[in-house]
Amino acid sequence: MRKQPIVTGEYYHIYNRGVDKRDIFNDKKDLHRFIESICEFNQTEVITSLANLRKTQIAPKALSKNPLVSITAYCLNPNHFHFVLKQLIDGGIAKFMQKLQGGYTSYFNLKHSRSGSLFQGTFKSNLVSNENYFNKIIGYTNKNYQVHYIPKNKMNLVFASDYEYENNNFKIVSKTEGKRILEIFDGNKNFKKHCDEIVSIVREERGKTSLLTEDNLPDSALGAIWENCG
Repeated sequence: MRKQPIVTGEYYHIYNRGVDKRDIFNDKKDLHRFIESICEFNQTEVITSLANLRKTQIAPKALSKNPLVSITAYCLNPNHFHFVLKQLIDGGIAKFMQKLQGGYTSYFNLKHSRSGSLFQGTFKSNLVSNENYFNKIIGYTNKNYQVHYIPKNKMNLVFASDYEYENNNFKIVSKTEGKRILEIFDGNKNFKKHCDEIVSIVREERGKTSLLTEDNLPDSALGAIWENCG
């Protein structure tokens, strides 16, 4: 049970990792399936199966007119993921994450002949409590894969929202949210610079203090780092 309820209309940093720190994507088909699931499960309508979805395209079909959450930033890494989400209806984040993780786990277990949990618990959530924190967690999430030293042979199992922002072409990120972020930073070039600065500071601080573990990042551990971000 969560200590604090998730409030509709607020933004949250959502993250989780594979159980026992295991990979959650074994190949690109797994990654593509998770991407499809993000798009298809973000709706109030009941979705029972993704079996009939196209299997060769990453780009989702038209997003639901009745989404549970608004996606502002995301990063999918080989063994963990990060989102910045705005809850649009009561219980929206919990419903979205339950459908996303539950549906993907069923697919993954069937494909890879395994059973049991794939993710470590439900998910972790932290309220984005002010504008300063919002700007910084957006930068951190948008290029989270650059914070970690991901082996070259696993970089094909990375997918993040930085591509959408740099190309001003929003597919998974909410168009409204994406445009608002670019307005805040006066364009995608300035936003990219902001994200790169956040990554640089976090990597430097991580090397000094080892505050950040690769998969489980409590936002409280970022306090000293945020102070250095200006």
